[in-house]
Amino acid sequence: MPEDLISVIDLAAKCGKRKTTIFKVLRRLGIEATKMRSAANAGQVISYITDEEAKLVVEELSSGTSFEEADDKQSLELKPEQGVFYLLALEPEHDPGRFKVGFAVSLPERLRQLRCSAPFAKVVRSWPCKSLWEKTAIECASVGCERLHTEVFRTSSLDAVVARCNQFFSLMPPLSAASQAPAVENGAQQRDAPDRQQPASPPVAGR
Repeated sequence: MPEDLISVIDLAAKCGKRKTTIFKVLRRLGIEATKMRSAANAGQVISYITDEEAKLVVEELSSGTSFEEADDKQSLELKPEQGVFYLLALEPEHDPGRFKVGFAVSLPERLRQLRCSAPFAKVVRSWPCKSLWEKTAIECASVGCERLHTEVFRTSSLDAVVARCNQFFSLMPPLSAASQAPAVENGAQQRDAPDRQQPASPPVAGR
C-alpha cells in the first residue's frame, strides 16, 4: 500500500458512526474505497480509504449534515467504540524518537495497514481505550514533542511519552482487558505490553 490506509470499520468506530453512514459520506464526496482481503478478518474483503480521505469524511460529518436513515426507529449513533490506544516507534534503529500514536479497534489490523508505509514500526505500548478518548490522549502523549504529521511526532525520550500515557489512562475509567488486542508485528513484538491499564508512572520532565 503506497499510503497510510484506514479501514471503513476503524473510521466508523473512531467517529461513533455505523459503517453505512461512512459509506453514504463517501458516496457524497465521490470517494471510492479500496477493497482488499484482510488476514485479521478471516480473509474477508475490507474497504479502506487513505488518511487524507478520512479527514474529508470527518469534516463532512462535522458539517451538521444528516446522513442517518430517516425511517430507522433506533438511533444510529453507536456507543463509543472500545479498542486500544497504541504507541509505535516508526524507525527504532534509525530514528528512535519518531513515533505514531492513535486509536484502533484492532491493533494487528492497524499494523498490517501500516506495513508498507512503516515497515520497521514496532509497538512500544498499548492501552485499553475508547474512541472518544483518542484526541485527548494524543494531546497528552505529545506534550513537548515535535509534530511531524497528524499522528506522528518526534521526541527525545519515548519513555517520557509512555509515562504521560500511563498517567492519562490511570485517570480514565477501567476497561475490559479483553479489549486489548494482542500485538502482531510487522515483524516486531510489543515491548513490555501490559495486559491492562498501567498505573501512573512518576512525572517525567517535559521535553
